[in-house]
Amino acid sequence: MSDLTFNKVAGAVLATGLAIVGLRELTNGIFSTEKAEKPGYAIEVAAEAGPGGPAVEAPIDWGTVLPTADVAAGEAVFAKCKSCHTIDQGGANGTGPNNWAIVGRKPASHAGFAYSAAMVEYGAKNPVWDFERLSEFIKNPAKDIPGTKMGFVGLKKPEDRINLLAYLHTKGGSIPFPAPNPAAAAPAAPAEGAAAAAATPAATGEAPAPAAPAAK
Repeated sequence: MSDLTFNKVAGAVLATGLAIVGLRELTNGIFSTEKAEKPGYAIEVAAEAGPGGPAVEAPIDWGTVLPTADVAAGEAVFAKCKSCHTIDQGGANGTGPNNWAIVGRKPASHAGFAYSAAMVEYGAKNPVWDFERLSEFIKNPAKDIPGTKMGFVGLKKPEDRINLLAYLHTKGGSIPFPAPNPAAAAPAAPAEGAAAAAATPAATGEAPAPAAPAAK
């Protein structure tokens, strides 16, 4: 092989090697990926809270709200329960017990249904499903009675629970609506010190009221 031929072959090999290296570097530059500091699609949602912290649900005055509740709306809410419960008198048990006459019934007492140990224990301590107990349970079953078989996430809206319980009451409910008690649902009174400060003229911006004449 002449020197000229050898130089041509060597040059071709060198050019090919440089082309391969160049293409590899170019490809890495275009398609390289960098590891993210945090995994993608992690969305954090802050819990909503008022100026003083998370909102606290006010107590429900059952004697006031039940007589004016929307029974038809409560029946519509019960549609969420039909996959597990029947509501007709003498209806069969499903995944959950039949709910005829549930309002006023002793917890864990419906014949033929195998209750969880947690519900049986709850029934031993609570003589009756009244409106308050039912409301707390259906708001968050797993939280109210840990270990219950009821896997329903719960009804968070008070109006849904009010309407549902008004509807359930028409289905064999054995206890009457309680008497109205607006004071039970009133906002908590301010602390004594805060109330005293609010009552002073400096706090209210009002002139002090004249003293009342002594009784004679």
